[in-house]
Amino acid sequence: MWRARGDATFAKSHALENKLMSDMNQDPAEISAPTPPVSFDSFDLPELMLATLAREGLVAPTPIQAMSIPLLLEGRDLIGLAQTGTGKTAAFLLPLMTHLGYSAAVRAGQPPKALILAPTRELANQIEQNVSKLSADLNIRHLAVFGGARYDAQIRGLRRGVDIVVATPGRLEDLMDRGAFDPSGITHFVLDEADHMLDLGFYPPIKRIAASLPRTRQTMLFSATMPPEIETLAKQFLTDPAHV
Repeated sequence: MWRARGDATFAKSHALENKLMSDMNQDPAEISAPTPPVSFDSFDLPELMLATLAREGLVAPTPIQAMSIPLLLEGRDLIGLAQTGTGKTAAFLLPLMTHLGYSAAVRAGQPPKALILAPTRELANQIEQNVSKLSADLNIRHLAVFGGARYDAQIRGLRRGVDIVVATPGRLEDLMDRGAFDPSGITHFVLDEADHMLDLGFYPPIKRIAASLPRTRQTMLFSATMPPEIETLAKQFLTDPAHV
């Protein structure tokens, strides 16, 4: 939540009123985004996480991070229009891991708390590497599951108990069929590169997976484009989402 610091008194200005009215009638896409915070310290993130960010040389948030993180920390569902390379992964991981906490050890067989779906094994691996890096000082366990890898190793990993699962839709659906993935504990659900997942024909497994999750979850959808199919997907799975 942003709060003004100090009190200020403004004289009535017709020029200012005209400027504000002009902005209100302007296309939102033409209005410049607010200046991003100069530091991650501006956000209500754990001290250990801030220390990790500083150690990794991550000091100033990118625009997508500056807009997304405060909303996600408030618990809002969110639709983010963002290309690869804009920092969108940290935009959802930092609030997600802040909400999960890091004080209690994961018990064997404990259901995962967060599920991140990605279209390819390469992206799933990349996201899990980011989870590993950003949670280096936190007690958060994570696992990536995707096709082309042995089922038994992934099933053992799930049975040991994890906080965050990063998965491709097809492999996760297979693990659900085998009774290896318990969705009952999911509090945070992320659809990353949603347009790419739909291009690959993953709508049926995504719909089935989403339907199995608790309705009280927080859901985040990130996409490079916003075709009608993505808008339909968002209406099905998100509740009053913020748009960035």
